[in-house]
Amino acid sequence: MNDSSQAVDSVDFTTNRKKLNFKTKLAYGVGELGGAIPNNILVFFVLFFFTNVAGLNASLAGSLILVGKAWDAFNDPLIGWLSDKTRSPLGRRYPWMLIGAIPLAISFCLLWFIPPTTNQWLIFAYYNIIFIIYYAAVSAVWVPYSTLGAELTESYNERTNLTSFKSSFAIGGSIFALILAQIILDIVEAPQSYLYLGAISSLISFLAVYFCVWGTHKRYKIIQNEREKIKQPPSEPIFKQIKIALSNKPFLYVIGIYLCSWLGTQVTAAILPYYVVDWMQLPKTHFTQMALAVQGTALILMPFWSFMGQKIW
Repeated sequence: MNDSSQAVDSVDFTTNRKKLNFKTKLAYGVGELGGAIPNNILVFFVLFFFTNVAGLNASLAGSLILVGKAWDAFNDPLIGWLSDKTRSPLGRRYPWMLIGAIPLAISFCLLWFIPPTTNQWLIFAYYNIIFIIYYAAVSAVWVPYSTLGAELTESYNERTNLTSFKSSFAIGGSIFALILAQIILDIVEAPQSYLYLGAISSLISFLAVYFCVWGTHKRYKIIQNEREKIKQPPSEPIFKQIKIALSNKPFLYVIGIYLCSWLGTQVTAAILPYYVVDWMQLPKTHFTQMALAVQGTALILMPFWSFMGQKIW
């Protein structure tokens, strides 16, 4: 048996012997709140806020969302590639998460501030700049965070368990975000209510990311110390990686399915407040109740659709 095989056996044995503890699982799951809370508030409220509160033209408000998403599509693979190349005492992922959480919290809070002008293009420029900063910060935090789970354990079952913690906090965070919005919008008048909602959500997001780093770093160091015993092959250039991904038809099918499913979700979330407030003529607090009903229904039916998916497949 050569040295490489001995190293692999050593890693497998050490990793299997040192099981993930609850603290690590909890910390990794809490990290998901840093994205789930602001992202859900963004999906349900930001377009309505731009048009009905900030007074931005509907076409310009829609363009803001388009620019932000287009920029996000560009910087996600870039951040992923840069994260893989990062070398620091904290590892590859944590520096991005720790630094990115700061502009993430600040930009999300500023997203709900209304600039003191009535000029449509100045308002559009302000929110464009904030959106670009926000989505860059989101990528800087959540691309490394998403890959972190695979670097906390070599065990398939433990990775699945980590994913379940992550998913639970994602659903819980989305429901908590809507409850928080319901409370703040009910007791504080607009537009201050949106700024308070953004500030509180930003603080929770920031603390969640830092708690995740604190709670998982010890485990991360153990796994990385074992992985260093294995000679890692050099990574491919970023453009070659993109070319390989785009030539993988099953991958493109999955991306297409994911795109279509999220398109329906995003469109429903964006038009729901207009339907409740402008068409049904109900108070804005009724919208959050409607959104909670939508999210609650999704949560209740998750086991059913998981069961159906396994049966149909």
